[in-house]
Amino acid sequence: MKRALKRILKWIVVGAGSVVLIVLTLIFARAFASRRLPPLKPWHRALSSEVTAREITDTWTLQDYLRREDEVFREMNEKVLPRTAPEDRTKLNRYWPDSPINPERFPKNWNRTFELVPDHPLGGAVLLHGLSDSPYSMRALAELLYARGYWVVGLRLPGHGTAPSGLLHATWEDWAAATRLAVRHVRGKIGADAPLVLVGYSAGAALAVEYAAARLQGEDLPRIDRMVLLSPAIGVSPAAAFAWVQESLARLGGFEKAAWTDLLPEYDPYKFNSFPVNASRQVNSATRALQRALDRAVSSGAISRMPPVIAWQSVVDSTVGAIGTVDVLFARLNGPQHVLVLFDVNREAYLRSIERPAARELIERTLKSRPAYTLDVVSNVDASTAEVVVHRVTPGGDGGDRRTGLTWPRSLASLGHVALPFRPDDPVYGFVAGSGRDNIPSIGSWLLRGESGATMISLGALTRLRSNPFWPVIEQQLNALVDADLAAKR
Repeated sequence: MKRALKRILKWIVVGAGSVVLIVLTLIFARAFASRRLPPLKPWHRALSSEVTAREITDTWTLQDYLRREDEVFREMNEKVLPRTAPEDRTKLNRYWPDSPINPERFPKNWNRTFELVPDHPLGGAVLLHGLSDSPYSMRALAELLYARGYWVVGLRLPGHGTAPSGLLHATWEDWAAATRLAVRHVRGKIGADAPLVLVGYSAGAALAVEYAAARLQGEDLPRIDRMVLLSPAIGVSPAAAFAWVQESLARLGGFEKAAWTDLLPEYDPYKFNSFPVNASRQVNSATRALQRALDRAVSSGAISRMPPVIAWQSVVDSTVGAIGTVDVLFARLNGPQHVLVLFDVNREAYLRSIERPAARELIERTLKSRPAYTLDVVSNVDASTAEVVVHRVTPGGDGGDRRTGLTWPRSLASLGHVALPFRPDDPVYGFVAGSGRDNIPSIGSWLLRGESGATMISLGALTRLRSNPFWPVIEQQLNALVDADLAAKR
């Protein structure tokens, strides 16, 4: 018996060691491959003015935060923009001062924290953007809530909005501390009784859930009354746990570029295209923290006090995947007040032979599990039409179909991670022909054709759907939730 046990332990150790060795080999290979990446630019050099969690104390105000934000933008304007080399002074480089897409030239730079203040606040909202994004991604939702009388803060998370190098050293704790400050600010402005909604997109959704779970476990935090999530980054990538090894290699001579997953042209005024390894590691750490917090909330029974959650998720999500939203978050929630909205792929018959089966499997598996929450599936009426309905399933049974008046655009096969928070005619990301501003076509309407490898940006990235043809579904559902929250407080 002892011999058998020793053999089993030996196999386990050898197996685990082999896995670690393979992973480390892949990381070293990646580090060597990084030497072939394009040269580092001024916007890939770290800025020093960014705020950290250690500095954001309970006595900090939003004005304190904004003053530090001013400093980091000033540093970018003084140390990054003037150093742009002649070969990089093009119209499609946001870091050339004279570029038409340099956001510092816009009437309002939506890379910065913004605050929308109604004359008579009825409620409040804090909106958290995603990784490598900026507050601009929250603009449409913010304006909708502001129009309903909500005091809105669209928060710029530390490390974002300035230069990609801001994400070289930012931590998820920095983002969580800023989130707490913003919620405290808005709660103080609207009073104790008004409804407060916490909105998160992608990594911002992970921060929103972490906030709610921390409060359930007794952290002294202001109350939130609802969570609104888009494309939540809830799942965990095991490989990201080894990112620190690659980052360590970046400190060695000749391997500085190993700190980066991608070094790409910066043609987007509100989102970084270059991506440091640390960014994915921090999201991985954040999702692990929220999963531990959710587990504790389930064990203690506190999960029953989770504020109502609505999440909009595309079943095809190449950035974070859709499974985490279903299996990690909503599998722990109980009650019809929690709503998961899954945007299906286009089910028209002509696409059937080229669809990946995984999208259909996720919806079928979720339906078969008889979820304890409300499930909405946004999909075709049937395979014979592009017309779209919302099919609702409640914990008590089938809730029927609701016509939307919407149809699938002929050229679209699915939604995706980056599309959900943007209107289809968004001036920066809209896919509708003619979308744009100041004679600059929107990125979402670009159509370049050519051979693979012709450009530094993959042609697939340029044709990726970046705005939501079914935005009216989100708009209608959010307005209905606001109506319910305001009515409950009267």
